[in-house]
Amino acid sequence: MSQAQMVKRPAMTRSVPVQIRPGRLLLYASFILLTMVFIMPVVWLLLTSLKTRAEYGSYPTMLFPAIPQWSNYPEAIIVRPFFKLAWNTLQIALPSTILTVLSSALAGFAFARLNAPGKRVLFILVLSMLLVPRMVTTIPNFMLFSKLGLTNTYWPWILWGLSGSSFHIFLFRQFFAAVPKDLEDAAEVDGCSRFRIFWQIFLPVSGPVIATAAIFHFQWVWGDWFTPNILLSSENTTLSVGLGTLYLDPKGMTIYPLYMTALVAYLLPMLIIFLVGQKYIVQGIVTSGIKG
Repeated sequence: MSQAQMVKRPAMTRSVPVQIRPGRLLLYASFILLTMVFIMPVVWLLLTSLKTRAEYGSYPTMLFPAIPQWSNYPEAIIVRPFFKLAWNTLQIALPSTILTVLSSALAGFAFARLNAPGKRVLFILVLSMLLVPRMVTTIPNFMLFSKLGLTNTYWPWILWGLSGSSFHIFLFRQFFAAVPKDLEDAAEVDGCSRFRIFWQIFLPVSGPVIATAAIFHFQWVWGDWFTPNILLSSENTTLSVGLGTLYLDPKGMTIYPLYMTALVAYLLPMLIIFLVGQKYIVQGIVTSGIKG
């Protein structure tokens, strides 16, 4: 036998068909079905925003418009005072978000890094506020702001922002408790004050938690209907409240295609903010649970 014949030929590789187990196939089908269930209301909202009023009220219901009415969007957003109400909402949401994040970060730093008698009990009291329904504090808040002359102003949201949020305080406390103590010790040796340690060391490394708290709070204020409806008049109200009366015909009936068009524009900023900050939300929640 020659030397060439003694050399073994490499084995031919054969493509093995991918086998999907019935259980995994059922799982994928369930995911697809759930995705369709969650997406269908959004698809229906988008399609309805392009219908005429007659198509919306037709029976049986038409899923797709015969001719997409793109003119609904300028009529709902530009012709009517949509942007004025959106500006009112921004005047509440932006300052409230900034103040809430900063005050919650300060409180979380204090609970995580400062030693004081009764700190654990006070932290439990702060967390217990998460269990209190909003309806319980609605009437006391309204009476308090009414006696102070702060109704029909944006000051209540500023004051709430200065007091922080129980959930955000919890997030910051959990995150700051996981920061290595060596950083704090080195800063104290260099003569840094507590506030400087917080501002220059702890706050810069808490980007994911800041983004998580800011996104959650901004979306909550942007979508809140109950509180502005109680505290604000129709001139200073927010977009979530104004949408209910902005798209009525002379008979007081809702023009649903224009209303759905406005809802698309109303939901778009929150959707963009969530999609952009989704990874920060996941990272912030994960890193906040490292250490208790």
